[in-house]
Amino acid sequence: MKKTQKIALVTGGSRGLGRNSAIALSRKGFDVILTYHSRKEEAELAIKEIEENGQKAAALQLDAGDVSTFERFASRLADVLKEKWSTEHFDVLINNAGFGVNAPLSATTEEQFDSLVNVHLKGVFFLTQKLLPRISDDGRIINISTGLTRFALDGYGAYAAMKGAVEVLTRYMAKEWGKRGIRVNTIAPGAIATDFQGGAVRDNQDIHDFIGSQTALGRVGRADDIGGVVASLCTDEMGWVNAQRIEASGGMFL
Repeated sequence: MKKTQKIALVTGGSRGLGRNSAIALSRKGFDVILTYHSRKEEAELAIKEIEENGQKAAALQLDAGDVSTFERFASRLADVLKEKWSTEHFDVLINNAGFGVNAPLSATTEEQFDSLVNVHLKGVFFLTQKLLPRISDDGRIINISTGLTRFALDGYGAYAAMKGAVEVLTRYMAKEWGKRGIRVNTIAPGAIATDFQGGAVRDNQDIHDFIGSQTALGRVGRADDIGGVVASLCTDEMGWVNAQRIEASGGMFL
């Protein structure tokens, strides 16, 4: 059966920006497959909301930092695509899964560094490579970066370095896979009030107020500010945008 419905795969889609992106995609008519690491119940709640928006959804467990599991994940994904959508392909990959480390460069441990590499760079590189044959021609890939690749704050050097590498990788993906009509872009959020990094931006009033004072729009970001940007970039209307870093920070540190 020929696939007509567009399907998006969002890694780390059970919480935060990933969840909001998955919901926003469903509002634009995409079916969604989301991955979760350990929060299965939260993933199921996200699926319920996507289905309430009139779209199909599924959730798959994924350790985005363990390349050895990607072959098994790709096999499970193939089964879900066949069983639920009668297809072998999907249209959009959102490489969102991740975590933060706040530590001075002088105190960052090798374990912390390696964990960041495994999830934010190695994981993105090899998961996309593994799933590329299943991404439809004229599809989309969006890699999530951070405003910290443009401005610098103490304690985020290692994390930002990984995201900087992803931004370069994005351009190479766009160059190599443009032959298939696949658009590849980076979205770089500013500080967002979610549970990321232990909810520091959301829960620490001093941080919250400082960021708001340094943002042109006068407040910290919310997950809703990012999900819509992700979803919009996946639409046909944005099809000529390619190989770009798009910062969504409300005008932070101008």
